[in-house]
Amino acid sequence: MEYKITGYQPEKLFHFFEDICAIPRGSGNEKGISDFLVAFAKERGLWVYQDDVYNVIIKKPASAGAEDAPAVMLQGHIDMVCDKRAGVEHDFEHDGIDLVVNDGVLSANGTTLGADNGVAVALMMCVLDDDALVHPALECVFTTDEETGLVGAETLDKSQIDARIMVNLDSEEEGVATVSCAGGVVATLTRAVTREPLHGASLTLEISGLQGGHSGQDIDRERGNGDLIMARIIEKLMRTGAPHLVSIDGGTKDNAINRESTAVLMYADAAEAYAAADVAQGMVDAVTAELEVFDPGFTCAIEVVDDAEAEVMSDADARAFVGALRLAPNGVMRRNVAADGSVEVSSNIGVVATEADQVKFLLSPRSSITSLQEDVKERIRTLADAFGFDAVFENEYPGWSYAEHSHVREVFQESYRELFGKELRIESIHAGLECGLFAESLPGLDAIAVGPTLSDVHTPDEHLELASFERFYELLVDALRRLAA
Repeated sequence: MEYKITGYQPEKLFHFFEDICAIPRGSGNEKGISDFLVAFAKERGLWVYQDDVYNVIIKKPASAGAEDAPAVMLQGHIDMVCDKRAGVEHDFEHDGIDLVVNDGVLSANGTTLGADNGVAVALMMCVLDDDALVHPALECVFTTDEETGLVGAETLDKSQIDARIMVNLDSEEEGVATVSCAGGVVATLTRAVTREPLHGASLTLEISGLQGGHSGQDIDRERGNGDLIMARIIEKLMRTGAPHLVSIDGGTKDNAINRESTAVLMYADAAEAYAAADVAQGMVDAVTAELEVFDPGFTCAIEVVDDAEAEVMSDADARAFVGALRLAPNGVMRRNVAADGSVEVSSNIGVVATEADQVKFLLSPRSSITSLQEDVKERIRTLADAFGFDAVFENEYPGWSYAEHSHVREVFQESYRELFGKELRIESIHAGLECGLFAESLPGLDAIAVGPTLSDVHTPDEHLELASFERFYELLVDALRRLAA
């Protein structure tokens, strides 16, 4: 194979990365890369385990003199997000990634790169391959389907793991260590509705232009939520007039801050509809001013149709729907003021949908503290009971709480300081990492998440700074040497 990445050390690290880029490995299509790793381990006489969903564990004995040091788990996921630019011909099921190197930056030709989390795979392969390194006993864990919901990490038989020190390699900024993450769950609230036909004038409200964002990482940026704003406007219309609700629809993902929302209401006649439009415009003006700094693109189109017909909800159903939306938890609910002010508890109204016989909305509550996550779930149950909704909780994953004392964190801080003359920044993130699932199953786990600098992950603009990748390997090797002492 002719390699494109040259001039960086160790050479094998970059070759391994190119090797795995040649193997299709989108979420759900990991057998090829999984079998490749099994073969890699067998060629080197290493202990290897592969399960039914293609998770792989490879174990390497400690280097000479480090046999008594506690074992260390290195961990990352083997799947990648598959996305491409319009017009790009690429079959992610069968084609490898076409790499592009430009001024020290690695990207892909019109597709996602898969450095998230291909860097972890290459890092572990390089450590496993190099018998000159000083290190404790190593357990390299390669998980599947992380991008679709931490599936591999959840189903992996954790009894195969002896280590109680974990280095997750799925962080995306050099010089930053993640030491806590949020757990999460999807809450779906559903209520049956009755309808009757009505002839009159319709009022359509269409919110757009909001920035949206990730419901964890961006939840503290005070961005507008289209569905929440819509519920606020409609509640005002209910207090000042007599609308009949037809529908509210907005959002496509529970874990995305909603950017758009559309509602249709009916009035007895055009005069009432135009009066309501004036009230709605006043609300839109107020929200525009409120979001001027945080979400300046907000707009809401208002349209009245004089002669219209629709199936409208009963007044009780409409008020329950809007009331539940107005009071549903959304945004930051608690911060860790004792540490760095990071978000500890939040919730996001992600999807609102109206069907012929029911209405529903999806929320994504998150917390790094299990008891607080349970408290938010109970609040949502109370909300559902109060407004006649059924609440279902699915796809739950645990958080990873900050540890006051962490040996592995101290080792990485010391190593980073001595290698680069700077302090390693310690952060908590309000998003999910596989660390939470391992910490839940392995009592006493001491974990950290680190990695080189990646940018624009999950998009065709994804890129990796090659010098950062080189430096990070130096940090990892030095930290392992210290952990072997």
